[in-house]
Amino acid sequence: MDNKRLRTAVIGTGKVAHLHAAALAVLPESEFVAACSHPSARLDSFGRQYGIGTFDDVVTMIAKAGVEAVFVCTPHPEHASPTAAALRAGVHALVEKPLASSLEDCDLMIAAGKAGGAVLGTVSQRRFYPPSQRIRSALDSGRLGRPVLGTASMLGWRDEAYYRSDPWRGSWEKEGGGVLVNQSPHQLDLLLWYMGEVAEVFGYWSNLNHPYIEVDDTAVAVVRFRNGGLGNVLVSNSQNPAIHARVAIHGENGASVGVQTDGGAMFIPGLTRITEAPFNDVWTIPGEGQLLPLWKDNDALLFRSEDPAIRFHRIQIQDFLRAAIAGHPPSVTAEDGRRTVELFTGIYRAAKAGKSVAFPLRS
Repeated sequence: MDNKRLRTAVIGTGKVAHLHAAALAVLPESEFVAACSHPSARLDSFGRQYGIGTFDDVVTMIAKAGVEAVFVCTPHPEHASPTAAALRAGVHALVEKPLASSLEDCDLMIAAGKAGGAVLGTVSQRRFYPPSQRIRSALDSGRLGRPVLGTASMLGWRDEAYYRSDPWRGSWEKEGGGVLVNQSPHQLDLLLWYMGEVAEVFGYWSNLNHPYIEVDDTAVAVVRFRNGGLGNVLVSNSQNPAIHARVAIHGENGASVGVQTDGGAMFIPGLTRITEAPFNDVWTIPGEGQLLPLWKDNDALLFRSEDPAIRFHRIQIQDFLRAAIAGHPPSVTAEDGRRTVELFTGIYRAAKAGKSVAFPLRS
């Protein structure tokens, strides 16, 4: 890796933007120069905090600040327009999860990246957790054989104050969906990363105990994968007051591996810390089970050494910057992000139709 740096900027200055800014301000691959958002006191304050220029138009920001890479932190339905504008100008873009709330927006951004010759990626920092990486390594080395069963769950809580904290939360128009769109993409992404392409999905969604929002607070689904494997998804914002999220993979040789990605209190970027370290909660590959206690201790030590939200955003942002500088795809691509959007879109469509939906989906 040479010493090249990219002139970087964030689009959107809400809570999660501060995780990106913290990374962009210190990474050697980044010269953090600008932020863009609707004109507001929050934008002005953000600019002063990081000593950067502020703009209310993406194209103007790119031209005046010489921006070469943007990090998009707007609400989900507002990802596509500024991202596509940047990509068409040849500016690389890393977009917060989910890549979008619709397949149409995903395809718009992917096409813009190709047209502008720019690198496009999406945030899924839980892929970089050591226990998540161990599962990927076990699959790559064939120690489970073919993955034949995968489960993804996210049981947590969001209260009325959370939904009132930002005007875009809780509506189909402004958020694009509920727990499937906002809280569960990390687990959906890991499930797809481990199990591969989807062939068919059936599911339901409901609003169990959040009458003040329009969207789903709970969803369940059954998935059939192209490799012949099966999967199950259970996600909910209706379990007060904590969170428990995990992904488990079972191989054709009978071995099982799993990661608890989240535990303890609910995490809200910019407001609260992650309270429990992720860890491998099951590992039955012959001859390896005795490693679980050592891994858990090491992962907890790493977790305590630095705020994990900052650490793993920084790791993925650095991965993206290095990919953009080298001109190759990042570890988490736009196509990966689109697959997650395709999965939750399929669950919504199956629930509406009352029958299973075959993949790939048309946008």
